[in-house]
Amino acid sequence: GDTVGKQRLMQADGHLLLVLHRPPQADETQRVGRYFWRKPDGTWHGCEPGGRSITLANHLAEFQDLLERFDRQEDAASTAREYFDLMSELGPLQRTARNLHQVMQQAREAVPSDRELINGRDRAYELERSFELLHVDTKNGLDFAVARQAEQQAASSHRMAVSAHRLNLLAAFFFPLATLSAVLGVNMQHGYENLPAPNPFYTMVAIGLGAGVLLAMFVSATRPKT
Repeated sequence: GDTVGKQRLMQADGHLLLVLHRPPQADETQRVGRYFWRKPDGTWHGCEPGGRSITLANHLAEFQDLLERFDRQEDAASTAREYFDLMSELGPLQRTARNLHQVMQQAREAVPSDRELINGRDRAYELERSFELLHVDTKNGLDFAVARQAEQQAASSHRMAVSAHRLNLLAAFFFPLATLSAVLGVNMQHGYENLPAPNPFYTMVAIGLGAGVLLAMFVSATRPKT
């Protein structure tokens, strides 16, 4: 065909052909094939598009290197975005490793005496299992990160609600007094009007700002119980 198709095994007249996939990337829509041909005398030849030679051991080692790299990334991940990006990379690799193991098992059964196929089948199994475990760990990390962020947001919303309730209580307490003072126009003789301007104004601003700072500290200092 025009495309590599799925990973599979072909066998005829003592020849064995493994059609495998290069380790995929998250944004790849087409798989790139690698072909490993075993002659009846037991010799192997491997190549990929472009004619570059590659061995079956190197093909499996490339998956192993990616596994170790993503394992380090999973250990360092802490945010939901980091876990999501890692899962986007691991998904295609996990499926490719699973199908790779199936093909290697079929090849092992087709040529029971080939030691390279035995070792390759065992390595493919370890890769499939390791990618599956890493994918599960990454998903658990993503779920935990999302739950932790939701819990933090809920706690922050609760603190804001408590602070708003306190401010509403203060406003309700002083509202009648402020309304009566505005309606009746309370202009009392207090002695400050005899001081030289603008000292009374500055004194009022300083006292108001100081009281506002103390009130803000009182509202924000006490953490509500959750």
